[in-house]
Amino acid sequence: MEKMTQQEYAEKVLRKPIRTKAGVTPLTVVCKPRKCNHGTCIYCPGGDDVPQSYTNKSPAIMRAMKIGYNAKKQVLARLDALKAMHHPTEKIELIIIGGTFMQYPKKYRDEFIKDCYDALNQKDSKDLDQAKKINETAEHRCVALCVENRPDDCSEKQVKEMLDYGATRIEMGVQVPDNEIYKKINRGHTVQDVIDATKNLKDAGFKIGYHFMPGLPYSNKQKDLKLFKELFSNQNFKPDQLKIYPCQIIADSPLEKIYKKINYQPYSKEEITSLVEEMYKEIPNYCRVMRIMRQIPPEKIISKATDISLREQVEKNLRNSHTKINEIRMREAGLSSNKDSEDKLTIKETTYTASDKKEMFLECINNENILFGLLRLRFLDKDNAIIRELHVYGNALDLKEKSDNSAQHKGIGKLLMQKAEQLAIKNNSKKIKVISGIGVREYYKKLGYSLDKEKIYMERRF
Repeated sequence: MEKMTQQEYAEKVLRKPIRTKAGVTPLTVVCKPRKCNHGTCIYCPGGDDVPQSYTNKSPAIMRAMKIGYNAKKQVLARLDALKAMHHPTEKIELIIIGGTFMQYPKKYRDEFIKDCYDALNQKDSKDLDQAKKINETAEHRCVALCVENRPDDCSEKQVKEMLDYGATRIEMGVQVPDNEIYKKINRGHTVQDVIDATKNLKDAGFKIGYHFMPGLPYSNKQKDLKLFKELFSNQNFKPDQLKIYPCQIIADSPLEKIYKKINYQPYSKEEITSLVEEMYKEIPNYCRVMRIMRQIPPEKIISKATDISLREQVEKNLRNSHTKINEIRMREAGLSSNKDSEDKLTIKETTYTASDKKEMFLECINNENILFGLLRLRFLDKDNAIIRELHVYGNALDLKEKSDNSAQHKGIGKLLMQKAEQLAIKNNSKKIKVISGIGVREYYKKLGYSLDKEKIYMERRF
């Protein structure tokens, strides 16, 4: 039988091929229900049987509820499901959701993370350190680990604990950076908390995702767009990723009970679509939109403002109008509508200031501006630089697999690393560190890096 190409394989065999188009296989696990320390935000659903901000009809929550939110069982079940859908499972991005992770008791957090690694490793370990060590060479390696956290739970101590877990990406609910709105929606933190958390996390090497929520009570479209622009004009913010979640009236939320009294009217589908299109025009080349619209079941939504296909419509409108978009996801190899030719690849450098430090964003692109790989380099001081992310796009492949239809495993990552090292030396750095998923440490060892004495970063001295 003639061998299928990767693209033919994806089209004929894979279920939900978009899931692994970005080069890794995401696997989501959910923490047990727990109320936030500050109380409840005005728009937040969730009862006693589900994590706050989620509903009992969300797919990931329903799967977790069936097995009592057991971390190990969730990971094993998702691995089986991914295999059944013919997705590669050797490079896993572990995504932990369910609320503010660092507000859970430390014993629970430690056991939850260890159970996730044990499930990936297919064997039990005596402690978290051993579980991480095993995962460095396991069949299912954790190449990235993301947790959700609030801006007021990112102290230096908490950041250190997240590093110890092997986390590489943190998502924070920023909503809109406005203290007056924060107070009125009972957000429970300030804009300064967002600024401080962003700096602490970036200095530790984390990739940072903001959740932005247009259409909140006491805001309007003009204010939303102004605050959105500030995310990238103000050096105190500048996130690496975004999730845009327009506010909706959800059953069982405080907003459902008071929206008529405060004369709140959510944006219509047309208003949201035009606003998000304007937002896309402001997003720089170093930021990726991960998602638009939360996956809330229709029966849970009181206001029928829009639906989860909003992103598809927004991107279609922008492409049809020939609007130049710099945002990452619309330019990714494998997702872009343009030709993903790997001919004449070049490395483009973008330098900017973020949270008081110099950042350099390196992107490997072709002459159509299609993005094949990226690297985020941050200069911590005159002697030290840190790589916050290295990512090669294209269809996800297993570790030793190669394909003509994917940019993976063709030396793009190595090329970006060499360029970062050259820039670090040029800027007089004596050492370069990498925040690395546990399962990527073997890759960096081959490039001449070794684990630092705290067993957190991979590093190389010049």
